[in-house]
Amino acid sequence: MIANYNDAGLDLAYDLEFYALMAESFERSVGRSLTPEGQGAEWLYDQSPAVVLAHNTDADPRFIYANRAAQACFEYSWDEFITLPSRLSAEAPDRAERDRLLSAVAANGFIADYRGLRIAKSGRRFYIEKAIVWDLVDRSGCRRGQAATFDSWQDMQAD
Repeated sequence: MIANYNDAGLDLAYDLEFYALMAESFERSVGRSLTPEGQGAEWLYDQSPAVVLAHNTDADPRFIYANRAAQACFEYSWDEFITLPSRLSAEAPDRAERDRLLSAVAANGFIADYRGLRIAKSGRRFYIEKAIVWDLVDRSGCRRGQAATFDSWQDMQAD
């Protein structure tokens, strides 16, 4: 049975079905593996140096996954992240640009080498660098959300 990722309260941190959805969608879209050979859901959540985030298909998409690197980068706990509308990861003026990115991903399956301004819980602003954003598409071809990964970001300098 495939989980409905629009239902609140799912804990997908170590969920093998959700990991398979992310990893298989990434490999189909990008052409390489999301994790090193022999590594899986636990490594991706606990040890990956790269930020990995995912949101669902709600009209106002909500984060459903954020590994520990994402939690550190954005300064939200797991419980805070999975209740957060993903649009709030960008400031209001930058949301139109973020919406264009997500529309391009929906049209093309993925975007590589993305750069965009984001905001952490504390208000710290930073650019994500060389991000890959891809559609989460299950084996039957149903779109289940979108995900992003990046391992480089640059804090904005205060004026």
